[in-house]
Amino acid sequence: MFETTVRDGVCQIRREGARWLSTAWDGGYRTADAVYNVTVPEGFDRTDLAAYRAERLSGAGFAVGPALLTGVHMEHARCARSGPVSVLATAGLSNPAALPMSTAGTADGFGGRASNPADRPDWRPGTVNLVVGVERELDDGALATLLASAVEAKAATLLDAADVPGTTSDAAIVGCVPGAERASFAGSATEIGAATRVCVRDAIRAGLAARYGDDALPTVDGAEYGVVTDRDTEVVEP
Repeated sequence: MFETTVRDGVCQIRREGARWLSTAWDGGYRTADAVYNVTVPEGFDRTDLAAYRAERLSGAGFAVGPALLTGVHMEHARCARSGPVSVLATAGLSNPAALPMSTAGTADGFGGRASNPADRPDWRPGTVNLVVGVERELDDGALATLLASAVEAKAATLLDAADVPGTTSDAAIVGCVPGAERASFAGSATEIGAATRVCVRDAIRAGLAARYGDDALPTVDGAEYGVVTDRDTEVVEP
């Protein structure tokens, strides 16, 4: 069973011998007994992320392992479980990343504001971070499909809640258990995929409610930071 522990702004998600796939700055496939979601302080400007991770995990009494970073406090983290799937989410929307279906009238981004928030010295990512754990053995391809199922559900949930599919700094880690009951697939039509979709939906919804309470969620027009992807493409037949 995947177990969570929160200490000193760090949430540990532990499952001995688990196999993970991460989209973090140093992501990829790896085996680790635990992964982490770490709250960074306001004004965070460290670029030596591996060293920073080691400092924070050691300071909280945890062993070093794969980690995600977020500006959201761990008191707002929420979990959802269904069948063999467990999901932890933290959700902040200060830096939405909008993808309009029409580029008409969007060339200036957010009403003329700069469309690259990371250029601003006071930028603080809100971030929607997900950690998904599945009590099944998955091969690398199925683990990648699990990641796709989780990200798809995240986008659908945020589109419904805030009219954006994500933020500029979203990240996810998905994990499985070698030696457990084997599952060949993890798409939306499977037991694992379906459970992942609803767990991601409900964990994000609960995380947004914890973070924003009764306040209206940030919108694209009202957000202080964010991007609108408004560039044109050339579409051709293959």
